Amino acid sequence: MRVSVLDVGSRTVRLVVADAAGGAPLPVHTEKWKLRLCERVVPGGPFGEEAVRHLVRAVDEAAVTAARWGAEPPLAFATAVVRDAPNRLDVLNAVRASTGVKLATLPGELEAELTFLGARRWLGWQAGSLVLLDIGGGSLEVAFGRGRLPDFAVSLPLGANRLTHEFLLGADPPSPQEVKALRRRVRHQLRDVAARIRWEGPRTAVATSRTFQQLARLTGAAPGRHGPFAPRHLERSALRRAKDRLARLPAAERVRLPGISAPRAGQSLAGAVVGHTAMKLMGIASADLCPWAVREGILLRRIEDGAQWWDDVTAGLTDAGPGRGHGGTVSLRVASS
Repeated sequence: MRVSVLDVGSRTVRLVVADAAGGAPLPVHTEKWKLRLCERVVPGGPFGEEAVRHLVRAVDEAAVTAARWGAEPPLAFATAVVRDAPNRLDVLNAVRASTGVKLATLPGELEAELTFLGARRWLGWQAGSLVLLDIGGGSLEVAFGRGRLPDFAVSLPLGANRLTHEFLLGADPPSPQEVKALRRRVRHQLRDVAARIRWEGPRTAVATSRTFQQLARLTGAAPGRHGPFAPRHLERSALRRAKDRLARLPAAERVRLPGISAPRAGQSLAGAVVGHTAMKLMGIASADLCPWAVREGILLRRIEDGAQWWDDVTAGLTDAGPGRGHGGTVSLRVASS
């Protein structure tokens, strides 16, 4: 049996096709489409026709690719870039009507729960009580637990792209006052969550997401070419130095640093501020990097709990009507508010 998952993020649409016969989602094909929706849609703003058109095309190509690899129709979900759009349902309807794919927007807390499951399966029970941090473009997910699924999960509006738009679109590099205002917002939003994590006293801290991967590489972790099994860690003290270094550099110069890609250079400072502040407030000195995240969590739940699980969990998360399958057409006029 082959299953697939489709992840519509703020920068890319990613497809993973995996073999599921052995009980673990072993990838046989991955593909991504670089839409950079975060450059087409203001955080919390509506999707325009062009952004919807590009999204529909990518989802359609992904569905065709999954079928070509012998997989079930993809379990398709969109993160905060779609979830927070005021015309979200128009976007979901346009995607389904044109492609037949039922795209869902998962609540942030559910994303945190599924990412926790992926990290738990990757690290195993030896990790003990586990705290998870995941920085996306629009939100920060935090989860804690001792078992298969977390006891506590929360999603906060502290994504790297969102905060860059709110605080760091002035001077380049930003002024110390702008960075201070950003850090103050992060501390305020994290105060109660951090107090809960400190009280729980987790044995292991784990970080996922492209943002954390790049920050870990910046602080000396092994590059991606070493493969997913190379141990990677992020030290808070090293992250603090990296954060201060990023704050002194304009975005054009950050791309010369290890791990900082050109598309993410502008939001790398905000990601570093969120990551360092979270680790400091929660009392985390070091975090393990985990290559499995929400996509793998979804695949694991599909394998372990059956196909009906996805239908149950996404019921009511889309208002889209029946799709017409590939080759259908749809008006891409979307509401402006």
